[in-house]
Amino acid sequence: MAELRQYRGNRIGLAVVGGTLAAAGTYAWLRGHGRFLGLPPNAKVLPAPAARALTDAAWPLWALALVLLLLALAALRWLLLCLGWGRRGAHNGTGTAMLYVGLKNVDGLSKAKVRLGPDGLRLALTCPAAADVGAVAGKLDQDVIGRIRRELSDDETPAMARLHVRR
Repeated sequence: MAELRQYRGNRIGLAVVGGTLAAAGTYAWLRGHGRFLGLPPNAKVLPAPAARALTDAAWPLWALALVLLLLALAALRWLLLCLGWGRRGAHNGTGTAMLYVGLKNVDGLSKAKVRLGPDGLRLALTCPAAADVGAVAGKLDQDVIGRIRRELSDDETPAMARLHVRR
């Protein structure tokens, strides 16, 4: 379910950016062809009081530039995270399948991921609130992580397991 929220968030972000750009493009096209509220194509974009307020003092333009810079940096960070920067290791389907098989007695597992990277093995697991967390952690520690280690690399590979319990 968390993966669906991430995709939904990405789609909402893309829809907001796309809608804003489409509205700005429509406005520019209508102004350029003289079809926007009967204004001539060479009319000023801002009303005279707003233009004077922006040009009388320098700080509003600098504040606008700072806000746009922060917005651009936030968009760049979002895009880089969507591309996978900052993630350690690569997904491993064999490890994920072994994790699901090792925990087949736990009902309601919604998300399980295994990543293998230069710093070791990383497991992420989400289980329902009704699950016995102690039994799941014990099964991971005693059996499942060891099998995944042996299959993917060797017994000396460090492993970190993150167990999330849904409410």
